[in-house]
Amino acid sequence: MSRPLVVGIAGGTGSGKTTVAHKLAASIPNGRCATIEHDSYYRDQGHLTPEERANINYDHPSSLESSLLAEHLRALREGRAVDVPSYDFSTHTRRRETRHVAPAPVIIVEGILVFAESALREQMDIKIFVDTDADIRLMRRIRRDLEVRGRTFESVRHQYYATVRPMHLEYVEPTKRWADLIVPEGGDNRVALDVLLGQLGRIAFGLGERF
Repeated sequence: MSRPLVVGIAGGTGSGKTTVAHKLAASIPNGRCATIEHDSYYRDQGHLTPEERANINYDHPSSLESSLLAEHLRALREGRAVDVPSYDFSTHTRRRETRHVAPAPVIIVEGILVFAESALREQMDIKIFVDTDADIRLMRRIRRDLEVRGRTFESVRHQYYATVRPMHLEYVEPTKRWADLIVPEGGDNRVALDVLLGQLGRIAFGLGERF
């Protein structure tokens, strides 16, 4: 297999970047695409008390072990499989189990801060920024944290004003300048998805030229 094409997908929390990543991956034949979430690489906080864990700024780049993700992307590009961490957001700790990811023609990596670190950007062939209005992103974030991550509304509200919004303005929004493509409205933008799928599908089958 030739060197995989690595596609980075960034955007603010609740922008729809995960939906874009999943729709692209689902449209590529099984075994021809692998996906990795930057969220899996949150640092383990098991050495801290629950109170100390709750006070960490999880929207700052330092809360993620991006160097490990960069190492894994390099390995995949070289044809080597990796074991991706599994993170428990209710306890802010890493689980014992990992997810084995084998190399594939297309590697999709997504997260709010995947463009914030040069070591990650250097591993990407295509960088896509999903741009969605702030009010829509907030509502999606609230629903996800309540239904999926077991948070209370009070904790979600506090985190949004204390870290999510300021970190978005300081670290996430500025990474638009690194994007090759900006996709408004995320997974609802059928035209953008069709264009991306046309090219990625050809690469997955070895029929198209690399970007």
